[in-house]
Amino acid sequence: MKKFYSLFVLSFLFYQASAQVSWLPRFINRMYFDKDSTRKSSFVVIPILTSAPETGLEMGGAGLYSFYSDTVRAHGTKVSDIYPYVSITTKGQSHFSVSTTYWTPKNLANYTGAVSYINYPFNFYGIGNSTRKADAQDVTEKRFKLNLGSSWLIGKNLYAGLVAGGFNYKYSNIDLSGNHFPGEPPVEDAGGGAGVYIGPNLLFDSRDNNTYSTRGMIINAYYNGMHGISSNNGYIGGFFNFEYSQFFSLAKKLVLGVDLQEQSLTGGLSPFYLLPSLGSDEMMRGYYNGRYRDRNFIAGQTELRYRISDRFGVVGFLGTGEVAHNMFSMSALKPDYGGGVRYFFDTEKGLAIRADYGIGEKAPGEPRQSGFYIGLGQSF
Repeated sequence: MKKFYSLFVLSFLFYQASAQVSWLPRFINRMYFDKDSTRKSSFVVIPILTSAPETGLEMGGAGLYSFYSDTVRAHGTKVSDIYPYVSITTKGQSHFSVSTTYWTPKNLANYTGAVSYINYPFNFYGIGNSTRKADAQDVTEKRFKLNLGSSWLIGKNLYAGLVAGGFNYKYSNIDLSGNHFPGEPPVEDAGGGAGVYIGPNLLFDSRDNNTYSTRGMIINAYYNGMHGISSNNGYIGGFFNFEYSQFFSLAKKLVLGVDLQEQSLTGGLSPFYLLPSLGSDEMMRGYYNGRYRDRNFIAGQTELRYRISDRFGVVGFLGTGEVAHNMFSMSALKPDYGGGVRYFFDTEKGLAIRADYGIGEKAPGEPRQSGFYIGLGQSF
């Protein structure tokens, strides 16, 4: 797994929440230390530096611009945001993405959008829940994705709408066809493919705060009906996603979060780049994203969050999950556990920089899987 380093000054975590850092430039003070309790907009940046043999040195940064479409506190309008990410490597690869979530005044509607382009290598291990590290192959991926969503309030905390978008995947540097991985499902559409999709979306959201929830729940379900275009015109399929999260306030500073997710690829074909995969900085932390992938994915986690002060928090998490071609099996579930720290750079909105370390299974003959993550916002 790629080793990850961040230029973000982690020594910020050792400052007292009330510390005065007047020697820093004003814009840094505002991004990381401002205690303004008004509902004004805020912006934060994390410079990023990573290194891996397949990429060389990667340099870039991620940012988060957050704001309210309605600043009247009594209206309870949720936080909207814009999240850009840009990076380049010394070997000519690049990663660009921008995503946004917009809540209209009084939460009458929710709009989302994301566009991304990746020219990047990744490790492909085959398909299934029991892939081997020794089978890892470097694959160069060029991927374009566009996703748009809209939901309108139709009842108390209940929204209905549509999702739509398109994708184009291209792969090189490796032959993923044939029986390269014996005993596993065949790898389909090894060269990539393009397509468009549209489908219904249903959202229930009763959270008290969508950036740092202490009570309430969110249920999000959508279905993408997909059709191939261009040389991939014969592909017809679909993708179903269901996620449930609920939060319980156990004490003034202690919150328990529960998160469950299920994803399934539908249709007779299984393009490997559309298969649900296990592992990310949000769910099943500690597993390389894509180490395990198949037509169906299920995972669950609990996270105990303790807010030490306005500025600092710690978490511990425990979870499990698996992928399957047809039916799930209790015996195939993989363990996941770990912990992390939080620095709340915007105490009004509950926005935080998080650092997590996740630990997964130890497959026979392999070191135990693990991963370190730095990101913006909560894991769920």
